[in-house]
Amino acid sequence: MARLFGRGARRRDGDERVLARARAAVEESREILVVLDPESRVVAASRRAREALSDLELGRRLPASALEGRRPVEVAYDAGGSRETLVYLSEPFENAAYDELRAGFTAAVSHELRTPLARLLSLLETAGLPGEDTGAHVDRARAEIAQMGELIDDVLFLSELETGRQAVGVGATRVLPVAREVVHDLAVEAAQADVTVAVDVPEALEVPLRKRMLRVVLENLVANSVRHAGTGARCRVSADIRGGATRITVADDGQGVDQSDLARLFERFYRTDRARSSRGTGLGLAIVKHVVGSAGGTIEATGSPGGGLTIRCRFPRS
Repeated sequence: MARLFGRGARRRDGDERVLARARAAVEESREILVVLDPESRVVAASRRAREALSDLELGRRLPASALEGRRPVEVAYDAGGSRETLVYLSEPFENAAYDELRAGFTAAVSHELRTPLARLLSLLETAGLPGEDTGAHVDRARAEIAQMGELIDDVLFLSELETGRQAVGVGATRVLPVAREVVHDLAVEAAQADVTVAVDVPEALEVPLRKRMLRVVLENLVANSVRHAGTGARCRVSADIRGGATRITVADDGQGVDQSDLARLFERFYRTDRARSSRGTGLGLAIVKHVVGSAGGTIEATGSPGGGLTIRCRFPRS
């Protein structure tokens, strides 16, 4: 009985730590976020919420004035046996399309974070049991935290792109130096996956993207091949000018993608069945599509099972 009660206490302590970290994340958010208890009393609020809502007080009900000109998005969840609600409040009078986008995005992020959080809690609980390899469990827990960090970084970056806070096309950038940097930085991951990556880009060819945005495009496309093409695959980064457009192509001869998956590759959080067990946030190709589109370009994916995958970006020449 003592062992059972001791394990229960450890689980409660773990739940409380996870809840404390979640509330700390809310408080540091740059969005207007408020956490309500079952009686709609405020139990936590972001710094931005405290700045925007002068009559907001912890322990009191959310004031009606907080909703004026705003469309709230609510996400309910269980917090240690108690029902709480995370409320996102838009800036006053944001357009309806943007609110709808954010609502869906918030729900998707909530879903995507639930699995690694559950795994993290399980690892921490198991690490405290007698006879367990604590070091191994802690290493796996670090990997889960790193994965969540990548997801949050990608979510924030995509949000900045969609709201125009990140400029995409300012001037032009040569493709070859950036492509070489990306392949060099991903060399260890490619070697571990047994995927060979080659670069075939003309010396002077440029695209209408800032260097950082070009790197975002190439890094996500090459990483996608490295992670999903399969053992022994070859990936080629190339660029050329054809039909009045500058083209960047990342193609591999790996395991390919089903035709039913091709049309959905650029959706947020979409993963093919083979990709679900691999590392990644499910946002990389969505980010690439947004960057390319913001620069006036287009993107397409072609391929078949066992026939590899080719993703091509086209930018109109001025």
